[in-house]
Amino acid sequence: MHESVTCQLPGCYSAHVQDLNGLDEAEWTMWRGFVAMRRSLDRALEHRLQSDAGISAADFDVLVTLACIEERRLRAGALADSLGWEKSRISHQVSRMAARGLVERAECPTDARGTWVVLSDAGAEALEAARPGYSEVLRRTFFGPLSEAERTTVRALAERVLALEPDRRRAPVPA
Repeated sequence: MHESVTCQLPGCYSAHVQDLNGLDEAEWTMWRGFVAMRRSLDRALEHRLQSDAGISAADFDVLVTLACIEERRLRAGALADSLGWEKSRISHQVSRMAARGLVERAECPTDARGTWVVLSDAGAEALEAARPGYSEVLRRTFFGPLSEAERTTVRALAERVLALEPDRRRAPVPA
């Protein structure tokens, strides 16, 4: 016998969710709320990045990662690892960004198979154009509504969930 769970959140897949494999209504509602919140934040950030700098959230992630490295370059595999992306995804993303002049590819002199992904001047300019609006959206839609105690809790939860990854290649949540 399947238990029916009524979802009260907008955007649920259906009014009645059957067989949630042990999830109770509170867990399902919490999960759906988290997903809805994440999608709303992603849409707001994506819109702002496009309007301010003509870049996508994926572009921004790559640019920020490269900008945080003193040499402004990383091996493609290391960039993929730091973002938690598959190598094929980083390859396609870098190709699109290189075509738009946001990054450059450079051969690695010590490894003929390896390439560097290098932040270009145009990529650095796009990042600088994007940063203020990106930060403003985060302050208004994510950080602003939270108390200091809630921010601490969210950070602790993020660390705990990320620590569960079997092969955690990503850097820790920055301070």
